[in-house]
Amino acid sequence: MSHDNPRRVLRPLPTLLILAVTAAFGGFAATAIRDALTQPAEAEPATQASVPMAVQLPAAVSGQPVPSLAPMLQRVMPAVVSVNSKQRVRVRTPFDNNPAFRRMMGIPEERINESLGSGVIVDAARGYVLTNHHVIEGATEVSVTLADGRTLQAEFLGSDADTDVALMRIPAQNLSAIPLADSDALRVGDFVVAIGNPFGFNQTVTSGIVSAVGRNNLPGAGFQNFIQTDASINPGNSGGALVDLNGRLVGINTASFNLQGSQAGNIGLGFAIPSDLAGNIMQQLLANDGQVRRGTIGADTRDIDPGTLRTLGLASASGALVTRVYPGSSAASAGLRAGDVIVAANGQRIGSAEDFRNFQGLQAPNARLMLDVRRDGKPLQLTAGLQELPRDGASLDVRLTGVTFGELPESLRRQGASGVQVSTVATDSRAARAGLREGDVILEASSGRFSDLASFRASFRQPPQQLAFRIWRDGGRVGTLVIP
Repeated sequence: MSHDNPRRVLRPLPTLLILAVTAAFGGFAATAIRDALTQPAEAEPATQASVPMAVQLPAAVSGQPVPSLAPMLQRVMPAVVSVNSKQRVRVRTPFDNNPAFRRMMGIPEERINESLGSGVIVDAARGYVLTNHHVIEGATEVSVTLADGRTLQAEFLGSDADTDVALMRIPAQNLSAIPLADSDALRVGDFVVAIGNPFGFNQTVTSGIVSAVGRNNLPGAGFQNFIQTDASINPGNSGGALVDLNGRLVGINTASFNLQGSQAGNIGLGFAIPSDLAGNIMQQLLANDGQVRRGTIGADTRDIDPGTLRTLGLASASGALVTRVYPGSSAASAGLRAGDVIVAANGQRIGSAEDFRNFQGLQAPNARLMLDVRRDGKPLQLTAGLQELPRDGASLDVRLTGVTFGELPESLRRQGASGVQVSTVATDSRAARAGLREGDVILEASSGRFSDLASFRASFRQPPQQLAFRIWRDGGRVGTLVIP
């Protein structure tokens, strides 16, 4: 972001529910820290004069030096930065339509919200900084404070809400960067170190082990393949570094789980985005003008209920049941049929329809998938390629010229929402004159039933005589819009 004219303003996504998972650590308000911290209890006076006042740790045990993380951290910590984001928020009052009264009462039209998070320099020569999307979501200005005290304005290069990865660039010399490790090589039990700025305390280090890999099905998050760790991750840690003992980046700290909320403290359930995924998203953002592209095989799936389990003669309800295959899709070309059950993709177990959707969302837009399928109770292998769907409205209906559509944020899908999101609306278009806005969620359409972009496009095979949309906007249903 430049000083006064950021390239792009991130718009916050609507929220359907208050979630148990505390993934908004970058949104920790940093205006003040509590005035008083817990004081240590007074120690009882020593009863013997011979008791030493302090005990010095030995430099070696059995002739071997005591291990320390200090040398590694000395190299790594300069690459972890503090991220300060500012967001202009309109102050809403009952007097919004009376500017004279607002001025008389001294009610400002907007206020500035500030929040703190963390970031990681991953390319010193180009000044690239990775952080979380939610750390800078909706920000109009972002600054980065380096370990040496320099504060710089950051340029926003792009972000992906569905994986919670964002990329910035800072114009600085003599930067330090952390090399990316192969996060696929991580094993449960490997030691890791989390570095960030929790509660505004700069350059804080916690350590632990990898508790699990490939974690998904967390409420409120998008596409998921998290590293779970018991290293303490607290508010303000979001966007910081999770490193191995060699000082290589294995993950971007993202969230911690606590049923009592983010301010209740750490309970050893922290989550980080694997470096392989974060690196892949970064390359897509650089190659696609700040956007991430995704593909689909062109098939609808759902979970297997007990009745379907008996009908299909399956031994378990594990898998994604194919309910519809779209004509002309990769799934159709591969021979996938309605009634097939997808139980694995590229060797990864698929336990539910959400598992399969999550798997597709984490792949490159043109990836090839080897699907393990059960058809009539018998195993079958099919190969299907992902295909990126056109997003322009003109290819659907001339009345939608000037409109582009995108998939609904995955975090909303995990809360039970379905539909498509309006990405852009040209100001002089028929849709704009009808009242359609960027960010609107289309829940229903007169074209037919749909749940995502693929089925939305399929519903226009026979364009409706009257084009009407049921719209959800800014957290509440707006009603029906008719586009002439």
